Amino acid sequence: MRRLADTSLAALIPAVILFHLICAPYTKVEESFNIQATHDILNHGVRDFFSPNEPSKVQLKDHYDHLTFTGPVPRTFVGALALAGISWPFTKAIRDAVSQQMIVRAVLGFWNAACLLYYRNGVAQAFGTNTANWFVLFQASGFHIMYYASRSLPNFFAFGLVTIAFGKLLPTLRSSSASHTTRRKTFLTLLTTTGVIFRSELALLLIPRTLHFLLRRELSLSQIISSGILGFLIGISITVPIDSLLWQRFPLWPEFSAFSYNVLHSQSSNWGTSPWHFYLTSALPRLLFNPLTYILCIPLSFTQPALRCAVADLVVPNLAFVLLYSLQPHKEWRFIIYVIPPLLTAAALGANWIWTRRAKTLTNRLLALVLIVSVAGSFAASTLMLAVSRLNYPGADALHRLHALAPTHHAPGAMVHVHMDTLACMTGITRFLQLPPPPSPVLPLPPSPPSSSSSSPAKPEGQQNGDLGSSSSSSSSSSNATTSLFYIYDKSENETRLLDPLFWARFDWVLAERPERVIGRWVVVDTVDS
Repeated sequence: MRRLADTSLAALIPAVILFHLICAPYTKVEESFNIQATHDILNHGVRDFFSPNEPSKVQLKDHYDHLTFTGPVPRTFVGALALAGISWPFTKAIRDAVSQQMIVRAVLGFWNAACLLYYRNGVAQAFGTNTANWFVLFQASGFHIMYYASRSLPNFFAFGLVTIAFGKLLPTLRSSSASHTTRRKTFLTLLTTTGVIFRSELALLLIPRTLHFLLRRELSLSQIISSGILGFLIGISITVPIDSLLWQRFPLWPEFSAFSYNVLHSQSSNWGTSPWHFYLTSALPRLLFNPLTYILCIPLSFTQPALRCAVADLVVPNLAFVLLYSLQPHKEWRFIIYVIPPLLTAAALGANWIWTRRAKTLTNRLLALVLIVSVAGSFAASTLMLAVSRLNYPGADALHRLHALAPTHHAPGAMVHVHMDTLACMTGITRFLQLPPPPSPVLPLPPSPPSSSSSSPAKPEGQQNGDLGSSSSSSSSSSNATTSLFYIYDKSENETRLLDPLFWARFDWVLAERPERVIGRWVVVDTVDS
């Protein structure tokens, strides 16, 4: 019975991730590269990249979003390729576009959930089931990791692998000295591989950890170097061939390009800067979420002699990583998510110390009650934040409304030209949501372009309000076979073209944040607020 209860509690992690995914199925611009790349691989494969024929090369730009909207630096295809490979059997069985996107995200979400559960099992072996249960409660009641675990940010491709690596550092009962050494070498190899492929900032996480191993004589310098070289070679052998092929640049190591752009050339500051203490005073408290984790539980666990060594191992090297990263002017909370599972483990040790002694003193009884109330409050706060966050995707909502309205304005089989502005593309529109052409062997010809002096009938426009941002998605694709219209999508950003009346004359529908910037006679038929 106790095992069933523990298993049910552990199931909270995948259940909460899935709940967040269902409530907020759309994506934003930060996720666009990987979600678009996964779509393109699912729908077009990678065969054209191997073809020497010029027609196949020409098709690449039509089929692959990243070749048209390259972004400031290339990103690795390794994660998108893995997502597409695992998702393919499921997406082919489902025709609905949003469901296909949700399946892709669910694969990533369940992967990260599985990695957290692997880590949770390591906590149970190292510190007991009660501590593991507190870890689950703290983790599942938080917001950021649960909400973003299924989102295709590069950090969350790396997150699961780093969490597994941290699991290798947890104490194990009756482990031999050789096993202890092997687990630490595996940690270094796995972290290096993940850094080479997905996130170069993990090098900063390696620095305090390797010093920690050396100072405690857990590994020799030669063992550290050999583990790092092995991880580097594994990472390079995976990322360079795949990304050189799919980006059509030889040779290409995307994470080095990102490191060079952001650090060596200091371009990351273009995206904003924060004070040095941002991670300590803002990001970490938000990521830990429950204030008792860092106000009460972690400090308490440090005061207990029996826990102090284990807690120091969980906290000190990870805080050193956060301090090192604080030297970088551009800061985002997602850059330090990797340290949250170890820090919540330290908090769980403190919570378990209180819980197991709740019957001994009135103070412990009150603290135990406060802990339970804080977890319940965290779940409530996280749910409220989800309710607000799910409204941040007006672009996706606007496109869905357009698809519902267009059949009432056009004859079956008509070509429908749609322009999607920058904000629309940044707030939910992906290639998954763009409808494919109708299943017909006849391709309708486009109408003749109007002359500069001709007047065009009033055309409807979908307006939306929300954050400002950049672009994503291009040609039609994906999965709703019931459509009877032939949609042609455009997301041009060129300011010169946007000021040309002839550019706007060819569109039937526009998704725009600011209707006054759309040239011509237009009618606002619907508005999406966010």
